[in-house]
Formats: sequence, structure tokens, C-alpha cells
Amino acid sequence: MSPAANPDRERLADLVSTKAVVRGTVTLSSGKEADYYVDLRRISLDGEASALVGPVLLDLVADWDFEAVGGLTMGADPVALAMVHAANARGWAQDHGGRALDAFVVRKAEKTHGLQRRIEGPDVAGRKVLAVEDTSTTGGSVLTAVEALRAAGAEVVGVAVIVDRDTGAKEKVEAQGVPYRYAFGLADIGLA
Repeated sequence: MSPAANPDRERLADLVSTKAVVRGTVTLSSGKEADYYVDLRRISLDGEASALVGPVLLDLVADWDFEAVGGLTMGADPVALAMVHAANARGWAQDHGGRALDAFVVRKAEKTHGLQRRIEGPDVAGRKVLAVEDTSTTGGSVLTAVEALRAAGAEVVGVAVIVDRDTGAKEKVEAQGVPYRYAFGLADIGLA
């Protein structure tokens, strides 16, 4: 089924456009100013929309081989969990040697107590992983996750985001040798 004919994708685009786009001047994490903000937490934590995030992103990366999904906390956390739940509902384990899709969380810095881990959840060393993010402007957050994952011994097969702001993230991520895909560009959510 093509993306244009996918009802989950169409509905998620509508929800992003109506619930996540906030108009008005804001300062982005990159330090740049914009006249709108795409607040994807309004999607990834929304009862209806979050149930669509997993299937849409799984479809987006269906041709990539990975065993775990996650990224830099906090934007990636609900995205990864949505994908895990959708994978389970689709019978992921049956198609992947009996192994369920795992999730992980990448901290900005190692904990200074407990196990002092930077990456929480199942161990990623020696595993193929997908780095995710809710939205990307410069690619900085997801590249921080990619760096931590590589340092932990994971093989990062790609990066997937719900919304790409078309401000250079794709190019920066791909310059690091990592494929990059997004479910929606600005035109898809009425911003271009």
C-alpha cells in the first residue's frame, strides 16, 4: 500500500496538523527562532494519535532489519514504545526468529548512581538498532543518541522521525553514514 493510500498515515498527518502545530514565535532547541512549533508530544502522548505512530513508523522502515528501537530521552521514548506495541500487535516475533522488538532509552549523560548506564533497557551491544525521534530540526538530538549507541557497541541501521522540519537534519545524519527517513515533511502537515 502506498503512503498516500494508507488511512493510518493520513489520519496521523491530520492529527499532527491539528493538534501539534502551535503558531507563534518560539525558540527551538537549536537556538533558531520559528513562527510555529511542532509539539509532537501532543501526538506521541495522545490516546488516538499514539496508536497510529507505531504502525506508521513501522511501515516507514519495514525494509530495515533491527532488533531494538529508541533514542534520546524524552522525545524518542513514547515513539519507541508505540513502535514496540505495534510490532507486538503485528506478530513481530513470528517474523523475527521468535524475538520481540525491544525498546531502549538513551540518557543525555550517564547516571552517577545505580548501574551508571547511559542507555537503559535491554543491552544494545552487538545488536542492530533503530534510532527514533519525534521531530528533528538540526539532527542534534538523534545524533547524540547515535553516538551513544555506537559507543555502546550497537549497529545503528537508521534514523526515523515522525516530522522532519527540513532544516538540515537529514543531511547531517546521512553525513554520519546513517540512513534517515521521516513520516512527514512540512508540506504533509500544512506548513510548506
